Amino acid sequence: MTDWFQPQLLATAIIILILSTMDALLTLELVSRGAVEINPFMEPLVRGSGYGFAFWKIGLTSMGVIVLTMAARLRILGKIAAGSILYLVLCGYLALVGYEIVLLRSIAGH
Repeated sequence: MTDWFQPQLLATAIIILILSTMDALLTLELVSRGAVEINPFMEPLVRGSGYGFAFWKIGLTSMGVIVLTMAARLRILGKIAAGSILYLVLCGYLALVGYEIVLLRSIAGH
């Protein structure tokens, strides 16, 4: 038996992974230009070559997206479908990547 998920969940998951990759690249670019990583768990990884940071960031995001997609129909606290958390994550990544682009533009403008 195969599990089938709604097409919009697949699209949302793919967009989240693309945005996560963009976030990783933009973060590394910002750090190379003097910005500071404020996430205390990721900050030590950013100081290195960046490969460890990208690996952990995209890996953890991917695992979270997979779990939320598989549990999309489950209800959290009896009310919220786990799949709706994917849409919140998507909105968060859109805001974050937008913010990083604004930061890059402001750095380039100086």
